[in-house]
Amino acid sequence: MVAEKTIQRKKLIKPSTKENLRRYWYNFKSNKLSLLGLFIVIGSIVLAIFAPIVAPYPEHAGAFVDYNNASMPPNSQNLFGTDIYGRDILSRIIFSFRSALIMPIVVLGISVPFGVLLGLIAGYYSGTWVDSIIMRIDDIFLAIPPMILALAIASVLEANLTSSMISVTVIWWSWYTRLVYGMANSYKKNNFVINADLIGASKIHILVKEILPNCLSPVFTKMALDVGSIILLGSSLSFVGLGEQPPTPAFGQMIYDGSNYMPDLWWMTIYPSLAIVVIILGFNLLGDGVRDMMDRGRQ
Repeated sequence: MVAEKTIQRKKLIKPSTKENLRRYWYNFKSNKLSLLGLFIVIGSIVLAIFAPIVAPYPEHAGAFVDYNNASMPPNSQNLFGTDIYGRDILSRIIFSFRSALIMPIVVLGISVPFGVLLGLIAGYYSGTWVDSIIMRIDDIFLAIPPMILALAIASVLEANLTSSMISVTVIWWSWYTRLVYGMANSYKKNNFVINADLIGASKIHILVKEILPNCLSPVFTKMALDVGSIILLGSSLSFVGLGEQPPTPAFGQMIYDGSNYMPDLWWMTIYPSLAIVVIILGFNLLGDGVRDMMDRGRQ
């Protein structure tokens, strides 16, 4: 009997879950720009993963020199031209997608759980010393412009991709703490949280099982919208020499190298800049689609 009831329950749950997924997908695809953003994001990920296969000259992503083909404008052999060392710009742009995508994955993977946890604790214990300590520290980080703070942190570390990711991660948790704090402070006054507390549920159960699930939708939306900002911040650090170091290609580094030869070698700067615009546009459109999908899903 128990087994039969379990099977019946699963049959009842699965169609509901599938229906929810269908509704979310329908809400997402109703915005054509969101589909465009999804296409750009998937294309960027594919290029990053299969860069050695997709790139016309994968060896140009390293310490390669060919002065016979240096500073060549766009042509049939090098669609985006070559730099002053004869390296193919298109190949180096494709490999740059790797560092551009690794940064938001690492930054959000660390800062989001940390920030959400602090926001839950501060929101649930609002009005206490726990709330005061967490939120005053959070206010300090929010008061400092992220670019200035990231530059200050990265400048005292070794100049590489890891250091730039650390510097951005240190400052990024504060927005999620502030976001979740407001929601947790509001939800703790709702009946479902009060009832859970009355029947003897533990604080961890209330935070993780009752409050956290109601905070996930805005958190996921913000994560999708934050990817573009993190990529831009990482490129800015690379531009000033605090990110990925030569000969490994990175968008900011390529733009800086090309800016020294503008306007004669315009392709060294224009094409990496366009690549940043496209990838950030893709994630922003995807983020807008996720936001609309979540908003309509709650209606």
